[in-house]
Amino acid sequence: MTKKFYITTPIYYVNARPHIGHTYTTIACDTIARRHRMLGDDTYFLTGTDEHGQKIERAAQAAGKTPQQFADEVSGEFRALWKRMGLTNDDFIRTTEDRHKRGVQALFRRLRDNGYIYKGSYVGQYCVSDEMYVDVGSGEPCPECGRITETVREENYFFKLSAFADKLLQLYTEQPAWIRPETRRNEVISFVRSGLKDLSISRSTFSWGIPVPDDPKHVIYVWLDALANYITALGYGSADTSNYDKYWPADVQMIGKEIVRFHCVYWPAFLMAAGLPLPKGIMAHGWLLFEESKMSKTRGNIVRSETILDVLGADALRYFLLREVVFGSDGSFSFDALVQRYNSDLANGLGNLASRTLTMITRYFKGEVPYPSHAAAREPADDAIAEIAADAIADFNGLFDTFQFSKALDACWGLVGAVDKYIVENEPWALGEKQDENSRARLATVLYTSAEGLRIATALAHPVIPDSTARIWTQMGLDDIRKFDLTTLKWGQLRLGTKLGEVQPVFPRADKSAIERMQKMEEQGRPAAVETKPEAVVAPVAPVPAAPAKAPASVPDGKIGIEDFVKVELRVGVVKVAEKVKNADKLLRMEVDIGTEMRQIVAGIAEAYAPETLVGRKVVIVANLAPRKLRGLESNGMIVAASLEGGQPVLAGFLEDVPVGARLK
Repeated sequence: MTKKFYITTPIYYVNARPHIGHTYTTIACDTIARRHRMLGDDTYFLTGTDEHGQKIERAAQAAGKTPQQFADEVSGEFRALWKRMGLTNDDFIRTTEDRHKRGVQALFRRLRDNGYIYKGSYVGQYCVSDEMYVDVGSGEPCPECGRITETVREENYFFKLSAFADKLLQLYTEQPAWIRPETRRNEVISFVRSGLKDLSISRSTFSWGIPVPDDPKHVIYVWLDALANYITALGYGSADTSNYDKYWPADVQMIGKEIVRFHCVYWPAFLMAAGLPLPKGIMAHGWLLFEESKMSKTRGNIVRSETILDVLGADALRYFLLREVVFGSDGSFSFDALVQRYNSDLANGLGNLASRTLTMITRYFKGEVPYPSHAAAREPADDAIAEIAADAIADFNGLFDTFQFSKALDACWGLVGAVDKYIVENEPWALGEKQDENSRARLATVLYTSAEGLRIATALAHPVIPDSTARIWTQMGLDDIRKFDLTTLKWGQLRLGTKLGEVQPVFPRADKSAIERMQKMEEQGRPAAVETKPEAVVAPVAPVPAAPAKAPASVPDGKIGIEDFVKVELRVGVVKVAEKVKNADKLLRMEVDIGTEMRQIVAGIAEAYAPETLVGRKVVIVANLAPRKLRGLESNGMIVAASLEGGQPVLAGFLEDVPVGARLK
């Protein structure tokens, strides 16, 4: 029986154009949805836009447009961007659609009929930016975003939120994985234990919203309106509830950490009161920091996804966000880090492996996957690659299912690195120059093993970088990768004699000009600061004036300024593997663990240090140095050492115990 899988993004508020923060959440959901389709699951992926509320009404008025015109324009930009990126959402819900209005009114009636809604009066403070009532004094700032609140006096409908404190705490206790990560769960528990007050769920001082059934002078509170999208998109409240009956409850609801309260307190309380099933889990990711500052429209440091798409393409952005950032925690974004990751992992990693493997099969075996002709051609290294591939499949699946995308990709790229090392050590180009039977058989074994490792890495990576992996898959002469059954993935499935397609580079290496172009595009196209409601990835912050541009400080000849020094990223690593490089007396090849990843580094220290003395030693490396090739090996970083008289190197170290991955400042 086919298993169903339903995943949702938060619906994005139309107070401003889409940016990389919205893209982050949506890429994560798209990747999960793609993988579940490859696993054979009946998958439904929902996203959309949140278009009601007092702030939208005011923003439209300021722009000289009707609220509907304003919402249409911004919602259209979201849909256009998702289409350009090739996202696979099955539906795009807008809260101004009739189907949504009918569903919200049906939910309101159900809550009212079940005795959880009553009419009362409210006098207190309201944050327009957050669309939220707050418990502060008149004229005081909102505790969430810091903006000055407004005093509201109006008749409202109230939801009996206070009646659900015990049920919510029971939910969090009995299903500890219902809110992830644990830090968010602890925050929610603390909030509920501090006491829940009944929640106003209507407004009567503005009209841009869904009318309350039987009382049209009230419009339904924007968060009850917005949260209901997850079921109204499936047909809740309509004549056709087949999709609702099939897909609800959602398997994963992905949100940014700043809207945890709405999704983990209000949303389950509404569903409990309505007698409807709860989603199976809420996953709250962290914020993206741009050069160590929270991205915010008020700060003017928002990065547009289009900039990256124009220069490096969608797959580069997808891979960077899921590989670089530990999902659930805050993560940093910079154009320098993006290009470095693109070059090291995609251009020099998977792309180089595909190019060299398929090119050699074309050259030595006329473009057909070769057949190792006899058992004598096999060596232990061949079986080792098969074992590494099996481990990569198991590790990737387990980590991905728990949203540990960065570690899952690290496992996949561990296979890429192992196959790359295998090729270097077995030197198929040298075997190809020989014509004896044993050399030809060995060459066939090496290239088949390399191609099979490439196939498995490509299949695992497909949900993350779909366009690039589809191209590699086609070059390997294989069928549509989207139809590949990921549950069957194992070693040995590459058919002998498979005819390759045309071999072409997939990831052209990006030079420094790529960074400069993206920076220039952002400077020219950055939108003006706009007030913001909390939404996925964008931190609610008080308005901050843009700092004036500073001229570079003059420094004495031969000196550098602090702005140059801070560009160098120094990290503590521990050497896991050290060995001499063939035919190179001065070079050692090392594998160095820097906490977040394993780096291969080639250093000219072989005359001063025996390889066995380095294993387990902590070293300092320059982590953001562009990769380079030494004797055919890629060196991804530089070991820091002092140079004594005569040129003898002495490695930098520590007297105190310093954790692996620590940054030196």
